[in-house]
Amino acid sequence: MSSPRPVQFLRRAFGPLVEPAVFNFWAREVGSTASRDRVLARVTAKRAESSRAVTLELQPNRHFVGFKAGQHVNLTVEIDGRRVTRSYSLTGVPNAEGSLSLTVQKIEGGQVSAHLFSNLQVGDVVELDAAFGEMTLPETLSAPLLFLAAGSGITPLMSLTRELAQRGMPVETTLIYWARHRADLCFLSELKALAAKEPKFRFLVALTGDAAIGTDELRGRPSSELLASAVASLSSQSVYACGPAGFVEQVETLVAPIARSFQSEAFTPPTFTPAASSQTVTLMLAKSNRVVTVRSGEPLLAALEAQGIKPPSGCRMGICNTCACGKREGLSRNLKNGGENAEPEANLRICVSSAQSDLTLDL
Repeated sequence: MSSPRPVQFLRRAFGPLVEPAVFNFWAREVGSTASRDRVLARVTAKRAESSRAVTLELQPNRHFVGFKAGQHVNLTVEIDGRRVTRSYSLTGVPNAEGSLSLTVQKIEGGQVSAHLFSNLQVGDVVELDAAFGEMTLPETLSAPLLFLAAGSGITPLMSLTRELAQRGMPVETTLIYWARHRADLCFLSELKALAAKEPKFRFLVALTGDAAIGTDELRGRPSSELLASAVASLSSQSVYACGPAGFVEQVETLVAPIARSFQSEAFTPPTFTPAASSQTVTLMLAKSNRVVTVRSGEPLLAALEAQGIKPPSGCRMGICNTCACGKREGLSRNLKNGGENAEPEANLRICVSSAQSDLTLDL
């Protein structure tokens, strides 16, 4: 009789007797995705998607509870002995096998994206959190859809496009995908093939660097003229937009006042440029009983990390809620919308919040 696999032996012999953290450690040591309480996933395939992007196929363990097209996951890897977490969009659709796909664009200076692009191999194991995100499709669709994507913003919209294809393309759908160069475009063959197959699906590329050479290519940044040439009636469209913050702000200005509805996600963390008159404020970290000084207006997560404090974080863009913590007192500002919050016992996403006065945080 054959001997049990190492993880089966671990689970049967020691699972009920050891702490989850100990079981998880030894399961990882023998190369397993088994875990008492964490979502681990093995890389089953890796392929180039463009000159700067790769798609990872993942098979998660039994702790992953599923996702909706258009959602994200926080992915954790170990780099140089340190666990690092970033948020990535799922690019596939739910399936019977429970497998996942996500597409990662290598970002200049991006520690995790560079590691996933260059170093992660088939057979490696990564850690995932539960899927999150609100940019999903309703069960019933009645209005035409307009998807506007730039750069890595194509990833959630690709997932939504694949869901529509799986549903038989129930409504007229147009996808306009901006990139600087043609070589930067992901999923190009699949999207062109889908447009050729599905009468209700139209796919257009908008290039800001290369010249347009085909009838399905446009040239230029988002503008009223470009959108008018691509879509007959914006007022009838339900619009989904995703990309860098500047892109999303631009298309929101152009489209949101006209469109039937508008949803967006921006994939750019907030930036902070200190002014000459920048004041400092004090952060009281109640749980760790520490006091630190930071600049007013600086993203709290970045300010804390600069002082060697590493709160949990994920997307760093105010989407995933991983970095959320309680604020007991003080005035804070949301860096995405400029709103100020003076309420005690508020919940802050510290990656997109700054201190406008001394704050007390539950950290």
